[in-house]
Amino acid sequence: MASGGPEPQLVDLSSLPIQALGQMQQQVDQEIELLTNSMTSLKVVQRRFEESRESVAKVAERPVDNEMLLPLTSSLYVPAKLKDTDSLLLDVGTGFFIESSAEKAEDYFKRRVDKLTKQLEDLQSGLVEKSKLRSVVLEVLQMKIQAQSQSQGPATS
Repeated sequence: MASGGPEPQLVDLSSLPIQALGQMQQQVDQEIELLTNSMTSLKVVQRRFEESRESVAKVAERPVDNEMLLPLTSSLYVPAKLKDTDSLLLDVGTGFFIESSAEKAEDYFKRRVDKLTKQLEDLQSGLVEKSKLRSVVLEVLQMKIQAQSQSQGPATS
């Protein structure tokens, strides 16, 4: 293999002891929680990019010297006049801004949304696989616990 990493090994879950299955279930539960939290965060970011794209489209439609309310915070707006809709400053992260036309800005936000959509699809498929694994581990764990309780039952009576 070109990656240099070890190949994953298949393990027969029925050969694992109850304690190992319990640990495996906890690990899978943590991975599911991590994937779910990541999906939630990506959805928030995706929605913000979509809102930005919609805002750029609205600003581009406005005539020059049109009065509008400019948001300074989520609850504070100041009156402003729109001077130029052909030149926008985009915050591209970590304190960097780029000057762009409205058309290019919309395209930028669309590409970001598309990229996040793809990442969400990948996370979703990973979440489905982890959920299937969790179900299998729980099933084997329950069978082992049941078998252990049945084998101990006649010995104690």
